[in-house]
Amino acid sequence: MRDIVITAIVLGSIPYIFRKPWVGIIMWVWISVMNPHRLAYGFAYSFPFAEIIALSTMLGMVFSREPVHLPVRAATVCLFLYMLWMNITSLFAIHPDQLFNHWSAIMKTLLMVFVTISVIHSRDQIRWLVWILVISLGYYGTKGGLFTILHGGSYKVWGPAGSYIEENNALALALVMTIPLMRYLQLTETNPKVKKGLGIAMVLCAFSALGSYSRGALIAITCMAFFLWLKSPKKAALGFAVVIALPLLIAFMPAKWANRMHTIDTYQKDASAMGRINAWHMAWNLALDRPLVGGGFEIYDKGIFERYAPNPKDVHAAHSIYFQALGEHGFVGLALFLSLGFLTWRNGSWIISRARGDPDHEWAVNLARMIQVSQIAFATGGAFLSLDYFDLPYYELAIMLLVRVLVERQMKVPKSARLENEAMPVEHRLTVAQRMRRNRART
Repeated sequence: MRDIVITAIVLGSIPYIFRKPWVGIIMWVWISVMNPHRLAYGFAYSFPFAEIIALSTMLGMVFSREPVHLPVRAATVCLFLYMLWMNITSLFAIHPDQLFNHWSAIMKTLLMVFVTISVIHSRDQIRWLVWILVISLGYYGTKGGLFTILHGGSYKVWGPAGSYIEENNALALALVMTIPLMRYLQLTETNPKVKKGLGIAMVLCAFSALGSYSRGALIAITCMAFFLWLKSPKKAALGFAVVIALPLLIAFMPAKWANRMHTIDTYQKDASAMGRINAWHMAWNLALDRPLVGGGFEIYDKGIFERYAPNPKDVHAAHSIYFQALGEHGFVGLALFLSLGFLTWRNGSWIISRARGDPDHEWAVNLARMIQVSQIAFATGGAFLSLDYFDLPYYELAIMLLVRVLVERQMKVPKSARLENEAMPVEHRLTVAQRMRRNRART
């Protein structure tokens, strides 16, 4: 039954995607981030839904009347350079015969990020994109949170099979990053029931993150909670909630969870922690040996560790977004990766500084702040996880850029003209460009 439902939703969306390519982005994010087909048990499990949606979206961009425009900004240029650099490092990879699947997956993701930036233009479309990200990840957070509560935190919570967030640690970080997006929707939602539902979902996502038994998630959720309070427009109420809720969440978890978290203080005695440090040394030594291009994808094997790691027998994945970028793509790749985060943050700071105090753009300020909180979670929790190619940070880059472009465009129009336009029926509203041309004609 699940196979039929998922297939019907995807195929039924294609006519809408041809007419409105931005709908294709919503469907793409749903399939690629939530992986609903992995919840089926029949033909849908491995059916190429993502490819079908991507192709339909590309055709829609060509044949529909919807505007298609890629803003050429520092963020898009940097993202293109990072994408190009990964192709260059793949040409010089240590294992060129093993990297195709990994290379193909990240290229598809980044290509669709560019498509996202090109076809989404309005506030409503941006909100739909945020909603589908929250629904896609919040589903696992709500489910995992209930599982943790019902079982007293005795078992680990895992993500969807065959995805970037399948591993318990990765899912935990994804959920911690999603909580600020839920908070944005809660701040801007008018339906009391939806606001309450989002609040419950935030708590359940926190339970699920703790139920993953991820030490990195504990660090990330602590930093995220502090910055969520710092960036929130209602600091008193939220601060009280955080101060009460976070200790209660931690106190709920069983003794074996607490024992695992305490190994943060005694990491020298923990085999998993020392394995990560060994992998970081490997990535550093490899980058020193190949400073420009690193080792390319798929470098975590016995041969590479024998050559570059202090302990050649302890083979681990990078377990750090920073050392993953460094080891796989050299110092140039690391610089580009860090620049993406910096440019996303800078766009958010621009939105906050320029739009703060303007009721028309309060939504943009709230969204920019919450994405920055999500970035903090990624920057701290990602220090211990191999999640360089996880979709969410790239979509947050796209959303932040789209919000800035939209705010810039709207600020060029006098507020009186904006109010006049919004008072009209939707079908009679003018675009910003049309409104400016009409105003010039009047003068």
